[in-house]
Amino acid sequence: MSKFVQAFLSGIFFTFILDFFLFLGIKKNYTDFYEVGVYYNILFADNQNALVFFLLAFFTGIFIMYVNNKITVLVLGMMFLLSASTLIPKVGYKAGEFILMQKNMAYRDAKHIYLGDAYFVGRETILFYDNELKKIILLDKKELKQ
Repeated sequence: MSKFVQAFLSGIFFTFILDFFLFLGIKKNYTDFYEVGVYYNILFADNQNALVFFLLAFFTGIFIMYVNNKITVLVLGMMFLLSASTLIPKVGYKAGEFILMQKNMAYRDAKHIYLGDAYFVGRETILFYDNELKKIILLDKKELKQ
């Protein structure tokens, strides 16, 4: 196996570990905070940016294979600490807010227009803070008009 392929596979493996802790912190400190009944695998799969993942995997793998071991351990350790920091409640909440929240959204159904912030857009429902009602409501995607 060529060293380039080994580098890419190593990068994918390490990046997957980083992603696991990132989404674990978001699940624990953001989606559980709002009591979104989302399963971890769905959260991970639906909100994963493939381009960012594979670019990070590529550069991480190149870094692992071609850079001095001491520097590699230091940088990868820092990346791991940064990713695992989402397990800290405030950091995990802010990361979830950054990745999942959509501010100033408008949704329409047959009867009403909802204005506010989408806290989580799932496969079938949207957890939404309605500015008019001043509370969190659950919108069914099937009932919304495009």
